[in-house]
Parts: sequence; structure tokens; C-alpha cells
Amino acid sequence: MQSTNSPYPPFHPERTDLPLGFSAEDFRREFPSENQYVEFKRGVGGKPLRETIVAFSNADGGVILIGVEDDGHLTGRALDAGTSDAIYEAVQSVHDPGRYFLHEATVDGKSIVVLSVAKRREGFAQQSDGIVRVRKGTRDEALFGTELQQLLNSRSAHRYETTKTGVRVDDADPQLLGEFCRAFGWSDSHIPERLAESGYAVGGMLTVAGALYLTLDPRDTIGKAFLEIRRYRDDESVDYDLRLEFGGPLPHQLEAATDRILELVGTEMVVLGVRRYELPHVPPVVLREAIANALAHRSYELDRTAVRVELRPSMIRIVSPGGLPEPVTVENIRETTAPRNLAVIAALRRYGLAEDAGRGIDVMQDTMSEEMLDPPVIEDQGHSVTVTLPLRSVVAPDERAWVAELERRGTLSAHDRLVLVHAARGETLTNSRVREILQVDRSAAREVLQRLRDSGLLVQEGERGGATYMLEGSLAPPAGLRLDRAGLLGLIEKLAEDGPVSNADVRSATGLERQDFRSLLATLVDEGRLVQTGKRRGTRYHLPGFV
Repeated sequence: MQSTNSPYPPFHPERTDLPLGFSAEDFRREFPSENQYVEFKRGVGGKPLRETIVAFSNADGGVILIGVEDDGHLTGRALDAGTSDAIYEAVQSVHDPGRYFLHEATVDGKSIVVLSVAKRREGFAQQSDGIVRVRKGTRDEALFGTELQQLLNSRSAHRYETTKTGVRVDDADPQLLGEFCRAFGWSDSHIPERLAESGYAVGGMLTVAGALYLTLDPRDTIGKAFLEIRRYRDDESVDYDLRLEFGGPLPHQLEAATDRILELVGTEMVVLGVRRYELPHVPPVVLREAIANALAHRSYELDRTAVRVELRPSMIRIVSPGGLPEPVTVENIRETTAPRNLAVIAALRRYGLAEDAGRGIDVMQDTMSEEMLDPPVIEDQGHSVTVTLPLRSVVAPDERAWVAELERRGTLSAHDRLVLVHAARGETLTNSRVREILQVDRSAAREVLQRLRDSGLLVQEGERGGATYMLEGSLAPPAGLRLDRAGLLGLIEKLAEDGPVSNADVRSATGLERQDFRSLLATLVDEGRLVQTGKRRGTRYHLPGFV
């Protein structure tokens, strides 16, 4: 293992060189005993783990090695689902912990779990019973009296959204104030008091949060409190060909920008038989939630930067000023919530424009999965957070439409849909192949296959370890889904053996869109395999020599 001049042990949040494996000798050298930055824990249960998380958060951070006795003897602990859930539960029971990271390391092949806890840069952590602890040497000491006051003074946090602006409550736009009161279910009485109690006013003046909802143009008092859209012709270009700006109160920004982006991105039209499917390139609920998160959780202190939405051929990229608030990280964002702007997000929820606390990321990820689209990609650059929504997927639009057709038989899970797509491509499925497709264990793969078999969507051949599964014959999708280009060319040529064929005949046989089947017909004509006669609706294609 490489040596370092860092004062921190391996796996400390301030360290970036994180070894994944140790020999027993290296481990004893790096971790001879517990100290200011290192705590040994045999298991993940109970109060001691929470106390150490609080203490490290209020000091300089540290690492908790789980699966290690107090004397340094290794008992081992794997980072399985049960251990991970228990740790997340312990962290969630702590008020405002520092950022944390989970790793699995090995010592001579034996697993241990490493929980790295970072120092809070703002505020302080508390146990659920209100006790504040700090790490002192090897002890997690509770603070009282003068020591507690000193910590609170040094870590005092101010929510910028509650900062007083220069706009008086009396100058709030009457129509916007009416919308706001209806959203909160307030009567017309005692409105200034209600605004003050909820963080939207202070001392008779609107706060930053209040101005975002109750002034016609928050830019007049808060800087670049707006959203801009930039459209690019390709994925790499730095020059945009369209720029749109959306100002006004936050709900208006969100709704107007979402509608315009959906219009610009468009939909995919797929025809299967007599049915037409209009498939959005990105589910509206996902786009709305991503923009809502950007507007609600951005840092309004960075008043020279707007929320930016980049539209590119393969993606929508949403950039929000400010990094993720503590203790949220990209790795734990689904399990951890810590809104930077409590009043801002609370109002968006009252308007019905954002999901309940902790649900936004779940909705985005789960909806993309259900629609067989690639998952959102979330990145924290420290000064900004970027959410990328892919507009392309390994599952083609016509495959998504075919699965939608099967949905008429009954509800399908996200796993069911993906397995059926592979079956539609002509694959003979096995438990091993489904595990590979879905990245699940043997039991979960078996459940999916058996459920699809019992629903009449797959046919099983063989038993137990030798069982294989194929798509039920009557469900075969259009040829456009099953055949490659060479197969489709051969199919059209074979159709012409029975006489001239029209565009409609080819479309019906393949299920392809106009530009796709016309490309195939043009290839067959250019290669001399078919002859084109007639024009427009009278156009026909026949074999050479046909009379």
C-alpha cells in the first residue's frame, strides 16, 4: 500500500486514495488501535453507532470499521443488504449528520464494512434525544454548558432563504398572494403572521423564499432567480442555437419551462398494427421533478447563476447552482434527504408541483426504469449539481410500444418488460441469462420467468437447471422488432414473389415507420432486386421480369 503524508487514516472522507484490500500486517499497521479518527465496531446495531456518527460529524470526521473488535481483532462483516439498511437507518435517526460514505474492504480475504463520516461544514449533528457529542481521542463525549455553546457558536448555520429582502409584505402581488394562500389553505386573516411563521416574511418584509413566490419578477431582488433553456445541435457543441429565459414566480417558471421543453424534445410515433403509440422521449413527471428539484434545492446565494437546462440530441442536462446539501451524496441520495431551502420546497409541494419529501429521486429513477429508459445520471461538482436525463435507450421505441401492447393483458413490472424485450428479439432465455440482463440473483430471476410463464407470455421447455423460455408464439412482435436489416430486406423481397407490393403492404408486414421501410425499398431498387413502378399512392414494387 502506498504511503501518504495525510494525517488521516485510509477511508477517511478527506482521503481520496482508498485501498480496497489489506494484508493483516498492513491493516494492523494502519489501524493499530482506536483514535481520534478511527472507531472499531463489532456490529451495526444500537446506540453506540449513532453516538459515534454524531461525534465524528461534530469533530473532524472519521471512519467506523464494522466487523472489528475493540482490541482490533477481526470478526468480519460483509456489506450486504441487511448491513447497508441497518447503517442507513442509524444515520437517518441522527439529526443533521455529516456526509457519509460506505465501502467494503478485505483483510486477507475477510470482509469488513467501512463507514466514513465527514465533518459538518455548517450546523451540527445531534442524537434523536437531542444530545450533542464530539470526538475527543477515543471517546464520543456529550457536550453541555459552555462547551456546547462554543460548538453552537462556531457552527451556527443560517438558511439563506429566510434572509430579509427589500420587499414589504404589503407590496406582494395580490393575485400571487391569493394563489399562495389557497395553496396553503389559509384564510384571508392574519396573513402577515402566517407568512412570518412559515419563513416567507420577517419584520414585515418578504424573505428570499417569500419573494420567489409573491413577486412578479424575483430577479429584481434576488439576482438570477430564473431558469434558462439552451438548445444545442449536437452533444459536444458549445454554441447553442436557441436560448429561452423563464422568469416570474417559481411555480410559473416550473410549469412554463416543463411544457416548452416537452414541446421542443417532442415524441416518438410508433404504429403497431391498427394502433398508434405516441411515446415521450422523457416522461413528463420525470422532467417536472428534475426541474422542481433544481429550482427548490439550488443555492440562491449564488445570485449570479441561473438554473440551466441544456437540450441536446441524446440528453436533457439540468444544472443547478450549489452542491448537494449535507449529508446528501450522489451515493446515498435515494435514502437521504436534507433540503437546502425548506420553505421553498414546502411551497412547491403545496402547489402540487413537487413530490413529498424523499420521493422525488425515487419517482425519477423508478419511472425511467418502468418506461425502459436509461436511468438519470446525477453528478455533484461541488459548486453545482447536474441531472442528466438520457433521451436514448438500448430499448427501441417500437419495442417499448410492443410492450405497451402486451400491457393490455395485465400489469407488467419493469423487470418483466425488459425480459420480454429480449425474448421478442428471438433470444431463448435461461435463468443465467435473465440474471445477466437484470443484474439480480437466481431466486429473483426465477420469479420473473415463472411469473411470465404463468401469465402466458413465455413458454417453458425443460425442467429445473435445464429449463429454457421463449416468447409465446401468438405474441410475436412485428418483423421490424425481430429481424435485422438483412432479414427485413429478404422479407420484403419474399412478399414480392406473390405480386407487386405497395408501401402499405410493407409497413403492415414489418411494423416499421415510413422513413425506415422506404430506406429498405430504396436499397432493394438500387441493388436491382426490385423494380419500382407508378407514382405516389400508385407506387408498386415487383420482382425483375414480372409482367
